[in-house]
Amino acid sequence: MDPPGDPAGAAATWLVRAAGTGRHTTAVVADHVDRLTWRDTYEQAAGLRELAEELSARHAHAADLLADAFLAAYLAVPRLRAPAEMDPSRLPHHEAVTALTQSPEFTALRRGTAGDPYAAALAVLAQSAALRRILERAEEAGARAERAGAARRDAERAAAAVGDALRRAADGADEEGTVPPAAADAVRRAITAAEAVESAARRAAEDAALALSVAAPGIRAAARSGVAKAAGAVREEADLMRAWGVGGGELERMPFDRRARLAERLRTGRLAEWARLIGRFRRMAAGERARRTESESGELVGVTLGDDLSRVVPAELAHLGLPALRAVFAARYAAGELMLYDTRGERPAGRGAVIACVDTSHSMYAEGPGGVTREAWSKACALALLDQAREAGRDFVGILFSAADRLRVFRFPAGESADIDRVVDFAETFLGGGTSYQRPLTEARALLEAEFDDEARARGDIVMLTDDECDVTEEWMRAWQQARQRLGFRVFGVAVGAAPAAERGSVLDALCDNLRCVEDFTDVHAAADLFRVI
Repeated sequence: MDPPGDPAGAAATWLVRAAGTGRHTTAVVADHVDRLTWRDTYEQAAGLRELAEELSARHAHAADLLADAFLAAYLAVPRLRAPAEMDPSRLPHHEAVTALTQSPEFTALRRGTAGDPYAAALAVLAQSAALRRILERAEEAGARAERAGAARRDAERAAAAVGDALRRAADGADEEGTVPPAAADAVRRAITAAEAVESAARRAAEDAALALSVAAPGIRAAARSGVAKAAGAVREEADLMRAWGVGGGELERMPFDRRARLAERLRTGRLAEWARLIGRFRRMAAGERARRTESESGELVGVTLGDDLSRVVPAELAHLGLPALRAVFAARYAAGELMLYDTRGERPAGRGAVIACVDTSHSMYAEGPGGVTREAWSKACALALLDQAREAGRDFVGILFSAADRLRVFRFPAGESADIDRVVDFAETFLGGGTSYQRPLTEARALLEAEFDDEARARGDIVMLTDDECDVTEEWMRAWQQARQRLGFRVFGVAVGAAPAAERGSVLDALCDNLRCVEDFTDVHAAADLFRVI
């Protein structure tokens, strides 16, 4: 028995036992389906293949360690083999996987990777530096363990040779049991050889065990640092996807290569800088939706017409008690001409489309406090309005504009899922050039007119986000005002870093029902009231 507290002796015992077993080359217990998942993921993930090629060029058993790292992250309840079940050369890897699964950060990692092959692959790639260190530290111990395993197998063959010699001697004994001298001599030689090989195998096992005990602290430290980095990488990507409104269920249904391209796209360029701002806008908007006062009565100020049954005056309700007048009540309700109590407060949300007109002229590249650009603030606000529209079952249209000849329209119908690639296209597109109010607002008016004519939906909402002031013609303004009266849409203006555009008497002021200026681009609450009334 090994003395207590003697890790080299204990490891030597494992090595001796392992040499006589099935010699598993991976530490994590996995069934055929799980291993198939690993192979499929490996084939789909170019990063994994490149890492495996790099590590395998210098380390003989790198592929087995990668498989263990993946399966430990992917399986719902990862279970490790006993050290005695392992091939001796893989005992350093077993040490690493044990340290990984026992790390405090491992639980946090698995919250984002269990059952998700893509996230588990991401975790392996995030641990690449740690895996290199593990393989480097394990190389000598693994080589010595492999030699110890070979010596143990030699000892087993020598023991078998002793058995064969004994059987031959027994077969050659006479009736009195006397063994021929040659056979007896063969037995003695076999025993002597077996004892020498056994002694060599024991020395090799102890040597390998000592090497493993020396390497183990470094292996464990590398494994712990690797899992901490992996947990951070998986968490950051999950936060990034949430910031852009991509839910976990949508990610799991997304093909591996498309998900990888999307993640790379969101991690690089301008979009990476916007993620935190977009996330703050989404959280703020969700909070404002929870606080909105659409159903509150407010202060009674008179009587108006409409179809809100919660505010119908008693005289109208009395018609329901008379059979002859019920049809009249129904007709007035359908036409929105019931007499209602009018209240002072925030106007109820509209029913038509929500349209965000976002200025993408050159000046929108200008930065404000915290390095946030006018473009970033405006598009983060527009994406939160997309959420707002979807929550209310309304169409959303994003109109990117600059000069009169530059316009891009992105439609997101309420009845369809918002394709994330198209959402990112909307966020990434930048037109450059000057600024024209008439072109985007004419497009917005046409969309609301078509919606009204085709589906009898009115009361749309237009949000104009711009950092410039420009003129419109009198003829265009007259047509604009007539359309507003007919369609009942509202216009909200946000002068982004351009106080003069929000001054009383400006063109933007004349166009909008509600106008504000935003100077601090780190402040998402400057638009909070929009999300209570839209």
